[in-house]
Amino acid sequence: MIESEAEELLRGAALRVTRPRVTVLTVIHEHPHSDAATIIGLVRERIGSCSTQAVYDVLKTLVDADLARRIDLPNSSARYEGLRWDDHQHAVCRRCGSLTDVHVAPNAIPLAEPQAPGFVIDAVEITYWGTCPACLSGGAAGPADPAPPRPEMSHHH
Repeated sequence: MIESEAEELLRGAALRVTRPRVTVLTVIHEHPHSDAATIIGLVRERIGSCSTQAVYDVLKTLVDADLARRIDLPNSSARYEGLRWDDHQHAVCRRCGSLTDVHVAPNAIPLAEPQAPGFVIDAVEITYWGTCPACLSGGAAGPADPAPPRPEMSHHH
């Protein structure tokens, strides 16, 4: 993503265009699934000093404005990605913790309608757990992640 596209997205969400916002939005599109520490490092490479709190504030603003997605995983720091409006899910490697996009057929219902009388469901988030190709081929040797044995479901704002 180029910075002019980031500026357009910010304006479209009625957010003031600032250098940190443009930079963070550009970084999360270019480096999806990064955690905040990685994002802070990449932002500082581009614009020099930028406080940790400023980057966290921008991430929260972008998530609240639906310009970014926060991915919360058990036993792991949150990861972020720019929204691509394609409703994909994620697969997580239990060994190295890498995230991979899982694309779902358009309008596919991933699970049967849940029984939640009176509750209006507006999003479903599924996390697939397994082992990535690099770990399967013996490339990465990391500690096994004590992740839950079944898919986690959480509400996506």
